[in-house]
Amino acid sequence: MIPENVVWLILLSPFLSFAVISIVIRPFFNQFRNVSSHLTIASISISLFLSIWFLISVINNDVSIDSYQSQSWISLGILEISIGIISDSLTAIMLIVVTSVSLMVQIYSTSYMENDSGYSRYFAYMSLFTASMIGLIMASNVVQLYAFWELVGLSSYLLIGFWYHKPSAAAAAKKAFIITRFGDFGLLLAILYLFSNGETFAANGLNSLDISDINLAAKTGILASGVVTWVAIGIFAGAIGKSGQFPLHTWLPDAMEGPTPVSALIHAATMVAAGVFLVARFFDLFHSSEAAMTTVAVTGVFTALFAASMGLVMTDIKRVLAYSTISQLGYMMLALGIGAYGPAIFHLFTHAFFKALLFLGSGSVNHATGTFDMRYMGGLRKSMPWTYSTFLIGALSLSGIFPLAGFWSKDEILTHAWSSSMNISTIVYIFALLAVFMTAFYMFRVIFMTFEGDFKGGAQSDPSLNLINPDVHLQESPKAMVVPLLVLGLMSIIGGFLVNPPVNLVVIPEHWLSHFLHADSIKFNFVVAILSSLIAGAGILLAYLIYGQPKLISHSVYRITNPIHRVLINKYFLDEFYESFITTRVIYNSIAKSIDWADRLVIDGIVRQIGLVSRNLGKIIAPIQTGQSQGYGLILSLGTILIIVIYILFK
Repeated sequence: MIPENVVWLILLSPFLSFAVISIVIRPFFNQFRNVSSHLTIASISISLFLSIWFLISVINNDVSIDSYQSQSWISLGILEISIGIISDSLTAIMLIVVTSVSLMVQIYSTSYMENDSGYSRYFAYMSLFTASMIGLIMASNVVQLYAFWELVGLSSYLLIGFWYHKPSAAAAAKKAFIITRFGDFGLLLAILYLFSNGETFAANGLNSLDISDINLAAKTGILASGVVTWVAIGIFAGAIGKSGQFPLHTWLPDAMEGPTPVSALIHAATMVAAGVFLVARFFDLFHSSEAAMTTVAVTGVFTALFAASMGLVMTDIKRVLAYSTISQLGYMMLALGIGAYGPAIFHLFTHAFFKALLFLGSGSVNHATGTFDMRYMGGLRKSMPWTYSTFLIGALSLSGIFPLAGFWSKDEILTHAWSSSMNISTIVYIFALLAVFMTAFYMFRVIFMTFEGDFKGGAQSDPSLNLINPDVHLQESPKAMVVPLLVLGLMSIIGGFLVNPPVNLVVIPEHWLSHFLHADSIKFNFVVAILSSLIAGAGILLAYLIYGQPKLISHSVYRITNPIHRVLINKYFLDEFYESFITTRVIYNSIAKSIDWADRLVIDGIVRQIGLVSRNLGKIIAPIQTGQSQGYGLILSLGTILIIVIYILFK
């Protein structure tokens, strides 16, 4: 059994790295800035090694959900807020995902950020980001979870706005921070609602702030159905914000303003995965409310389609991947909404590897061309064979092509939707298949625009960059960038089949991951698998016809689709709606100006009137203050006589 103090080291190791880099290396020894990256890599390597040990302990049943005693922090009447570790299968799997992907990103970053002046600051923030996500995963108490939840938000703000001298980066960081606050407010209300129902929990020997007790209370019917639904919806609001689900998705594409390795970590294993993890952590609570499950499923399937449609037209390679992330997170949410808990976590696991691979691949392409705009790329297949090969693997895996990792996890979600007894399962299944087609199309659009055809000049041709001496060198990226691509590429090939095989292997049992997560497994459905593969193939074929052989498509088709293209390229005008209508008209011109009017005329007016009355009263009383003691004595005597007379009359 892994000792408790060793488990805490999984969290403390990257936190110590952050503290040492921030307090010691950056202010005093910045000339040895390479130590920052070495320290970050070493600390996350320790966390990964210990996470593997923790996973093995959970598999062998050496560690269970109540193995580690929570430590009391604050007592509030009948409620006690504690600090502890929830040591279950979900924690074990998520720790592996976060630490392994984070390690690959840090190794990649040593080369990608090599010439950046904020090198030490970057690795300090990355250590904090990783530690925050680990703390969120391990939290056994909702207050502890909320603290790390907000710390994840702070870390993302610092990293998205890492190049704070760029107005676009600073604006993107503020946008991410503010929009996610709307969702976080719902999560906070859910926590307060649980706190207010503390007596109901206490009467049954439970703590309303303990995650395990919350799930148990919902599962056993201790909580009223209405309470369960509202708490679940509040928690889901937090997940919508962090995971970029509609309508709080607009911050996530703009988060591409941060360094590419940051995008890989945010979009693969940390911040956006936190929303899916949150719903999974409270899955028993959600499962106890049909309304909550339907809300999650509908939001997920709509987001999957909505985001994929915008990915069809974006020209920035990172923004295509950003909308892809939103779409895939929608897939995970719809899986959770139809009760497919195991497939949702399985897809989160595989998605972390191939999406990190794709983002790091886009960084490798940018390293060579100096731009992220695919219109100025092309023809990179020959000059960047390793980047091309690994990126192709990631694209195929994301498209759900057999036998890559994405095929197995996506197939399980589709199979559950196919066989689900929910009223909306048929609609969910059809829309999920449509998302498969769109995913395959936009990913191979990226492949053809970036790696095929002729090179179009890169940064030298990109007018938006406005560079005097653009840095373009068409050659493969350094080894420190290529090696993580190869490791993630390998996981994108074999990870799905080996992690949750549909058949018994020599060492790994059938549907091992599903059983480990205590989730229902489902038999492999050849009809669903073949149909989804054919649909994905159709998407790839259409991308080839339009972008691989552009002469085959007539200009009349482009003219017909131009209005749709305009709506999609402008992201359904939602950003304009939020900024022009919601922010300017509703919040600023209506709410803020009304509050300002009330403050100036009502509040300040009352204060001014009180001051006016006081000054006028003073003017009336002032003449009485003559300064003559005989006058004061006379008034005092008259007052005394008056009091005596009143006393006699009314005795």
